[in-house]
Amino acid sequence: MNERITVGRLYSGPTSPSLIHRANKSAELSSTGEKPFAQMLEDNLLKLSNHALKRLEQRGIKLKSEQMEQIGTALDKAAAKGAKESLILMQDMAFIVNVKNRTVVTAMDSESMKDNVFTQIDSAVIIP
Repeated sequence: MNERITVGRLYSGPTSPSLIHRANKSAELSSTGEKPFAQMLEDNLLKLSNHALKRLEQRGIKLKSEQMEQIGTALDKAAAKGAKESLILMQDMAFIVNVKNRTVVTAMDSESMKDNVFTQIDSAVIIP
């Protein structure tokens, strides 16, 4: 601590306040082992990619909140089994979902599913 502090500079040496703030924040999180509520909420939300939003609109698919909850539950089951990219079949709809990011990548109606091959998936969840 023998370094000289100059005017307009609160911290001596190469350490800046933003680095200290980030270090303290990560130390807080790692010591308690808990995530902030906002982070937990975001981690558990089902997201729709831009591509999926376009497909839902093009195909006239309207998802109700209970259907979104069912997809979220199916996603949790797929994640518990170690899935990465999953096909979720629900009624006359199909969704390709990135499990880690909890994001619907694309959506199809029954007409779009005819004669279709689903690729780059490692699991399927059927919602009755």
